[in-house]
Amino acid sequence: MRELRPALTMIVLFTIITGLVYPLAVTGMAQVLFPRQANGSLVVVDGKVVGSSLIGQAFADDKYFHGRPSATNAPDPNDPTKTVDAPYNAANSMGSNLGPTSKALIDRIKGDVDKLKEENKSARVPTDLVTASGSGLDPHISPEAALFQVPRVAKARSLPEERVRQLVNSQVEGRTLGLLGEPRVNVLALNLALDSLAK
Repeated sequence: MRELRPALTMIVLFTIITGLVYPLAVTGMAQVLFPRQANGSLVVVDGKVVGSSLIGQAFADDKYFHGRPSATNAPDPNDPTKTVDAPYNAANSMGSNLGPTSKALIDRIKGDVDKLKEENKSARVPTDLVTASGSGLDPHISPEAALFQVPRVAKARSLPEERVRQLVNSQVEGRTLGLLGEPRVNVLALNLALDSLAK
């Protein structure tokens, strides 16, 4: 009993410290110092949550800019032993795990490239429009990928291409701290700015 009491005391003490005190302290500090980020970086329009600036969304309509392909999936509602495509499923963040020699991946990319070439014959298809990110949730595309889509979006909205191009350029985010990452465009923010432009 002499050896058991200190061991049990330490288990209870560390459970309280690491399982209760520390998480509450970190959560409290995050809510005070970074409330927007701690609550999911939610984007609110007219009092309604329309998404998160950290998680991509599937935009399929021609009048919107499209993000990167997403390889995330979800259980098939008809057969839980199988999965179905569920783009940008935050509960199942992952890549496709298909390698560069995978026929399924090659066929999918070739099909995507062919479809995008029909959309904009005069430009090279940016890589990020046909490749998924490692998480499958990336909310950003390169400025080149956004500019590639300008003719389609401008035509679908009956807007001058130059005006849509200016909007894209105004939405480009630079490197973090001037040196980390690459210039990028948040697709949700760009599409919201596009909707505001049409009003």
